[in-house]
Amino acid sequence: MKVVLVTGIGGLTPRSITKVIRKNHRDYKIIGCDINKKALGFFMKDLLDEYYVCPQCTSPDYFPWIEKLVEERHIDYAFVQPESEIVAWGDYYEKKGRYPCSVFMGSKLLSVSLKDKSIMADLLKGTDFIPKTIKVTQENPRYEEVEKEIGFPCWIRATEGTGGLGSLRLDDIASYKSWLFINSRIPEFTVSEFLTGRHLANQMLYYNGEYIKGAALECVEYVMANTAPSHVTGNTHFGRFLNEDRINEFCDKCIKYIEKKLNVVAHGILSFDLKEDKNGNMKVTEVNIRHMAYTGVMADVGFDLIEDTIKIMGDGDCSRIERAPFYHYDKPYIFLRDVDVEPIILEDETVFEAYEKI
Repeated sequence: MKVVLVTGIGGLTPRSITKVIRKNHRDYKIIGCDINKKALGFFMKDLLDEYYVCPQCTSPDYFPWIEKLVEERHIDYAFVQPESEIVAWGDYYEKKGRYPCSVFMGSKLLSVSLKDKSIMADLLKGTDFIPKTIKVTQENPRYEEVEKEIGFPCWIRATEGTGGLGSLRLDDIASYKSWLFINSRIPEFTVSEFLTGRHLANQMLYYNGEYIKGAALECVEYVMANTAPSHVTGNTHFGRFLNEDRINEFCDKCIKYIEKKLNVVAHGILSFDLKEDKNGNMKVTEVNIRHMAYTGVMADVGFDLIEDTIKIMGDGDCSRIERAPFYHYDKPYIFLRDVDVEPIILEDETVFEAYEKI
């Protein structure tokens, strides 16, 4: 029997990962931890075997607590999901030359550079990979540069965080000033050109610089979209699984460019958010250093990076992982998601036609 630790178990993605592990490995013992005693995952029936409230990863108590948990509960593998924790585990590795237990993640430098959207924007500045982007702060809003270099309409969002934190389309300087005032607690933003095309996502697995596999989807509609000023909540209500090789190719080229800029090799799970411009050209809006929220539904239609991660942690290599850099789903699947129900996967969109005829 293996013992698996999943951190940040209050979040949607860690819970999705845990459900897949539970389905695939009924004999595994799964332990969850979170800094919040009200973490939803603590209270979900049959999700976890044990759960614990842990210190914040910025606390000096965090790693002594993790080390003790690993030793006493005989933890074999860890899925570390919150990006701040991934960076902290990378720092631990640089200092100790090892991780507290077996994990699958990239170097600290790669993690830090992708976690902060303004650093990523600087890395990719002057390339075709990203839209025109500048970093602004509450202290230095750079009004003139936003108006002249980016232009209106433009898109603003926080440099860190997920779920479209602080995101909004800005149509003029007045709306920009108002948004800075409303979001005064967010210290940094990126402002970029407004992209009108599809919202795409791509999840990829790298092992010591080798691109092993990747698959894409389209985020079409969002959960509770009307509750967010941007109408983008970070949770997709309706999505399409896509067999478009150009998405995988574009993302891999971007990663290879970043590898050269940082002099590092890509390793671990990397997840892209992209938007198309009016001409259909893809632009990177975010690269996550972890499994993305769709990892569970992707596993349900055959693209299971959760099981691949377990194999890699157990084997110490990727010899058992199928090479599929341009993974194709066997059907034109779509998915529906909402807040309080499990995602629903349908084989195609023809099911909607029946309701149109009623």
